[in-house]
Amino acid sequence: MMVNELSELRNQIDEVNVKILALLNQRGRIVQQIGEYKEKQGVVRFDPVRERQALDLIMEHHEGPFEASTIKHIFKEIFKASLELQEDEQNKALLVSRKAHPNDTIVEINGTKLGSGEQHFIMGPCAVESYEQVKAVALAMKAQGLTLMRGGAFKPRTSPYDFQGLGMEGLQILRQVADEVGMSIISEILTPHDVEVALQYTDVIQIGARNMQNFELLKTVGRFNKPILLKRGLAATIEEFINAAEYILAQGNDQVILCERGIRTYEKATRNTLDISAVPILKKETHLPVVVDVTHSTGRKDLLFPTAKAALAIGADAIMAEVHPDPTVALSDAQQQMNIPEFHEFMDGLKAFKEKLS
Repeated sequence: MMVNELSELRNQIDEVNVKILALLNQRGRIVQQIGEYKEKQGVVRFDPVRERQALDLIMEHHEGPFEASTIKHIFKEIFKASLELQEDEQNKALLVSRKAHPNDTIVEINGTKLGSGEQHFIMGPCAVESYEQVKAVALAMKAQGLTLMRGGAFKPRTSPYDFQGLGMEGLQILRQVADEVGMSIISEILTPHDVEVALQYTDVIQIGARNMQNFELLKTVGRFNKPILLKRGLAATIEEFINAAEYILAQGNDQVILCERGIRTYEKATRNTLDISAVPILKKETHLPVVVDVTHSTGRKDLLFPTAKAALAIGADAIMAEVHPDPTVALSDAQQQMNIPEFHEFMDGLKAFKEKLS
């Protein structure tokens, strides 16, 4: 007799569980509708005042047998799950999302395709200092079969007294050398006012780490059909990085390259901490090409080669590093730039490593 009664009670529990599930799913669908309205109105999803009102209403109707603290905990978890549901819906709608765009975006730069599966190298001086300096690096790159050259004309520096770059003269030097040697130029700009000039002289506009959340700049470059290399901010989360890229795509420009360049942590052994796991995460969550800057992430020449190998092995679309004919007299970041013999050794080693990977 008792066995039958226990079985009946368990059946009742099962029926209640199914009803709770149905109500939770019903609640979830309503939450999704609320999220859509909030999205259209630009309202923040989490509303602590509204959550408090909902909890107070629930507790007014609570009559036991559960403790009040238990009921509050259960409903707070439901509220949390509902907020995550709204965020999931937003992520599905992001233009950078792999869910919205399943196929890889290929960014073509004068015939070189980033995101096609072939891995490339982006090399060049930290800052443009002279025509002779840039030309020497370009010729070394050409000898290695490389065509993507980086170089800083505008240099945002931590100290206002450090070398700030040659500006327009630097862009003109980059363009002259590129046309003579056959290079594509990647260079950073700092303000929306620089975009028009950059369109004339560069093949790829770089948005540096300090400007990752300069939203007016992101929106401005998003209005032009020009490849953009977007660097991750100094302490930006991957979610913040992805949303910064979304600002550009939302304006119509989908030619965006993401660059992991290390993030600031408590570790002092390196200039920054290279978040190597960001590469597969970004490639899983977005459809955009991903580059790894091994120079700015480590700040150490002795770590460039092993970190570059790690980046290639984990699937980066390109490796970025800095080269200078005579780093000891460089006007910026002297300690982290390779000289030209070191560059050739670096490239020869990475080419051999790539062959092993394939």
